[in-house]
This record gives sequence, C-alpha cells and structure tokens, in this order.
Amino acid sequence: MKTKLLKSITGCFLFMCALASLIATMTLGTSATARAAVDGRVCSVGMLKGLYLSSWDGYANFGGNLVPKTVMEGKRFNGDGTFSNDFGTVNVGGTTIINTTGAGGTYTVAPDCTGTLSVPNGPSFNMYVGPGAQKIWFTQTAGGAGTGAGLGVGTATRLP
Repeated sequence: MKTKLLKSITGCFLFMCALASLIATMTLGTSATARAAVDGRVCSVGMLKGLYLSSWDGYANFGGNLVPKTVMEGKRFNGDGTFSNDFGTVNVGGTTIINTTGAGGTYTVAPDCTGTLSVPNGPSFNMYVGPGAQKIWFTQTAGGAGTGAGLGVGTATRLP
C-alpha cells in the first residue's frame, strides 16, 4: 500500500515540476515582434536589395467566382522600404491581363524577418525573409485592382 502511495505522490510531484517548468518558459519568452529570427538573425528593410524573380499563384475573385491566376515579376528592392517591377505579367483564367512593368510599392521587414509588401491600389502580402535574404516567401492578404480580391502564395528568389 505504501508503495502505491509513494508512486502516486512521486508521479504528481513530477507532473507539477513539468507544469511549473512549462509555465516559467512561456512567461519568460520574448514576444514575436521583439525577438530575432529563430536562427539568431536580426532582419531589417535594408537587407532586401537588388533584383528578385517573384512567382506566385492563387485565385482571383470575380463576381463571386474564384478564377486561377499566376504572376511572374522581376521585383527590384531598393533597401529603403520601396520596390519597383523591372518586368512582370499577371495571367487570370488563362488570359494575360496586366503588364506590371514599372509598378512599385512599399515593404517592411521586422527584426524576426517577417514583413509586409503593398502595392498602391493593388494586392498586399505578408512575407518571411529567408537566410541571407536570398529567398522570400509570401502570402496574399488583400486583393487588388484589376485582379479582384483573392488569395495567393509564392516565393521570390534573389538574382545574381
């Protein structure tokens, strides 16, 4: 009987220790906006410089109908929170409808390497900047003129 009681008390004690450790770890954690990336990098707007080949696909919403769309652009990041498209094409439902050459916008990069990218009167995105700013992953968060509100995901890779 004493053995069962001792095992029960020991089990409860170990559970409480594990729970206390978990709570302490969560309490002492730093908020996502204040910490650097998981791998120790600290990112900033200035790390995005040069030409990136961006490609993404998704769906545009036209009158309640989701229509496939694809986009390929050469985005030139200026290292100051602005970008422009050296070239670009948007295809919606199998028809090329927009030449995005010359379009541009703004972007942000937080210390944890997340950020945003916005085109005036166009789509907006959340993004993540990979190690060495060689690759960017993004997802559309708002639609834009010409392509309708919709959704999309893609990547941009730095060109030499």
